[in-house]
Amino acid sequence: MPQMAPLLWLNLFAFFSVVYILFLISNYFLKIPEKNQDTSKTQLPASLNWKW
Repeated sequence: MPQMAPLLWLNLFAFFSVVYILFLISNYFLKIPEKNQDTSKTQLPASLNWKW
């Protein structure tokens, strides 16, 4: 079986790296953000009961 030249390994690495980066970018931009309904309500912080 013939061996691959180093230049072909570099081309293969560059190709799969570009495909992987494009896959990550497409996943980042295709995600639909979810709207939280709880953000409109302001929650008061619980009062601290200091017993010193």
